[in-house]
Amino acid sequence: MTMTLPRLILFAGHAGTGKTTLAKQAVPLLADKSGRDFLFLDKDTVYGAFSSHIMGLLTGDPDDRDSPTYLQHLRDREYAGLLDIARENLALGQSVLLVGPFTREILAGKFFQPAELGLPADTVCRIAWIDLPSDEARRRIEARNDRRDRWKLAHWDDYLKRRVEPPVHPALMRMENLGADAGRMEALVGHLLGD
Repeated sequence: MTMTLPRLILFAGHAGTGKTTLAKQAVPLLADKSGRDFLFLDKDTVYGAFSSHIMGLLTGDPDDRDSPTYLQHLRDREYAGLLDIARENLALGQSVLLVGPFTREILAGKFFQPAELGLPADTVCRIAWIDLPSDEARRRIEARNDRRDRWKLAHWDDYLKRRVEPPVHPALMRMENLGADAGRMEALVGHLLGD
């Protein structure tokens, strides 16, 4: 299946669901089946050092990625920057894979109408929404022992209020990540490359 149009693929969902791990597993499968390379951009990699510096200045906590201060002053700017990088690459004909929660943007329906995001009109967007029950997500968050999760764990009930259900849309496929399953990954890759 050779793609002719640039494609924007999102691996989205809540913290601790395994978005980055699954996205990295999907990249060679996507490239093999589509005949195209994908620019891989993980929000935490692209903005990790920058956001640490800014949050250290704003709150004194360089690891803060969940507080109201982060959500109000930095979160949307990180996502806007990721989309700017994606937009430039898509305009050059390069397909892009983004990894991050993207909950606000998906709930607002923005990725279902690429022109609303200023993306090239012919861009095809597909979303892999990675699911995991909240108790298992918390277990994985605790196990990864990332300092950026401290606020989330200390305010778990508040964080759970931000866990939302994605909309039902043909461009979005949900995948529960409780165990490895080659058949489910193949189905997901098929969805991401489908018309």
